[in-house]
Amino acid sequence: MLVCKASILSVALSAALLSGCGDKPASGAGAAQASALTFTAGQATNAFGLVAALTAERTPRDAGTPGAERAARWIADRLIERGLEARIDTFTEPTPRGPKRFHNVLAEITGASGEWIVLLSHFDTMSGIGGGFEGANDSGSSTGLLIEIAAALRAAGPHRHNLLFGFMDGEECMVAYSGRDGFHGSKRLARQLKASGSKIRAVILMDMVGDRDLKLTVPRNSTGALRLLALEAAETVGDRSKIGLFDGVIYDDHQAFLDLGYPAVNLIDFEFGSRPGRNDYWHTPADTMDKICADSLLVTGRIVMEMLNRLAADEK
Repeated sequence: MLVCKASILSVALSAALLSGCGDKPASGAGAAQASALTFTAGQATNAFGLVAALTAERTPRDAGTPGAERAARWIADRLIERGLEARIDTFTEPTPRGPKRFHNVLAEITGASGEWIVLLSHFDTMSGIGGGFEGANDSGSSTGLLIEIAAALRAAGPHRHNLLFGFMDGEECMVAYSGRDGFHGSKRLARQLKASGSKIRAVILMDMVGDRDLKLTVPRNSTGALRLLALEAAETVGDRSKIGLFDGVIYDDHQAFLDLGYPAVNLIDFEFGSRPGRNDYWHTPADTMDKICADSLLVTGRIVMEMLNRLAADEK
């Protein structure tokens, strides 16, 4: 099955995905193992506060508009406040609505090796929704979470790998996904890394990760080793019931990196709706803060941190 974020999933997930916000995480032997990097409930609460502030202060933030530029500067300011050096990469590309300016926000932490791990979110919102559309889950949830992860990793150094935090603009299409509509920021960043000869160990994309009934899915168009890594990481931190494999293709910001030969994985919950199996909150005015929660950000943050632990421990 081929889907973009412009489609609704209609295929059953290939793994059982259970429980909602407020449920106690599953326990297991791996859950008790100590890890070098962790993500705490307090950090999840911080991330949720960042999502709330982004949606309150920087809505709308549709790509190619002044709102998106203001959102990019807001993100950069939050990173700088947390001790990271952030920069905004502004560029212009053709779109179905004429040339538009986009604004990727980037921050780095230098590691001991020459390899990079790239952690991604997008921050722009779909245009034309109306009705006070906030985009709390798509794209607020992953953006707030990635800011907090970046802050946590800065405080937890030193690191084996170089870390690049990328907040992508222009993920959403303006009319219909095509070569010149959608995924502008990720395509640009992937090309830049390729041109610089950067050695990429992994690209980890987070998208729509705040749903109160979290069911992270890892689509088939992700690197096999990273799909397995995500499941193993979830098992270790006690969140295996919150994640499963999806045997379809979801086109998202990780695809640009796959296309250039980089290993990449997408952690996304693409069932965001009024009941299981539905996606009727997505790209509607119903995508509001009351539909997401800190517990879901905690789960995703724990899984990502454990993935980083395992990548750092892998000497290959």
